[in-house]
Amino acid sequence: MQRLMRMIFLLTFLALSQSSYAQGKWKPIFNGKNLKGWDLKIRGYALNENFGNTFRVVDGKLQVGYEGYTDFNEQFGHIFYKKPFSHYIVAAEYRFIGKQAPNGPDWAYKNSGIMIHGQTAASMGKDQDFPISIEVQLLGGDATGERTTANLCTPGTHVVMNNKLFKDHCINSKSKTYRDEEWVRVEVMVLGDSIVKHIVNGDTVLTYSKPQIGGGVVSGYDPADKKDGQLLTSGTISLQSESHPIEFRKVEVMNLEKYYRKKQK
Repeated sequence: MQRLMRMIFLLTFLALSQSSYAQGKWKPIFNGKNLKGWDLKIRGYALNENFGNTFRVVDGKLQVGYEGYTDFNEQFGHIFYKKPFSHYIVAAEYRFIGKQAPNGPDWAYKNSGIMIHGQTAASMGKDQDFPISIEVQLLGGDATGERTTANLCTPGTHVVMNNKLFKDHCINSKSKTYRDEEWVRVEVMVLGDSIVKHIVNGDTVLTYSKPQIGGGVVSGYDPADKKDGQLLTSGTISLQSESHPIEFRKVEVMNLEKYYRKKQK
């Protein structure tokens, strides 16, 4: 009975959240002027050491670039919004530009991501590659071939999908392919540890639940931060640097926490 009531509550909350979503207000977390409110962490460097001017603002856009690199050398980076969130919708409008950094991994071609429910930048080890988090993988296509975006990847995490614990590292969404330097809007609805939805240009392309710590595909972390089986109810939002230039013209959040608390009373 408790399980049934919980499911009814979640479905009701999701429906109401979507209604609130239709009428809600977006708050920009990137101001279009500077990186105020964000922390940087690049593998091999100290917190907020912006090696090679990797993260910068150009013409009002948050840009990730590699002109200062002679060899990418697996120097994966992330830019973290400092405030954590629990129940929210995050949206990013992005496009891939330019050429991949020298010696960037083949798999990282036109590859970036929005990391949700992540650890803080300050808690990452100096040589840690990725934050323990859920990755909404952003991919770009070329003139031919198919390549979905808003896929799911899981650095140091698992999720539940179709009532089963999903332990593979990545799974593709059902999005279409977005080619060349086309702008794409990805939204991610995150309701604590209950439901996560990936939405691309208005279409829901992937849904899962119970994000939690577990598995591998992350290195250099403090073992105290990786408590396998622990559900992720909140965390940071970050954007990736994985060797292919990308720019974001908008990053915004709709915070549903106040509404959720009201429903809990």
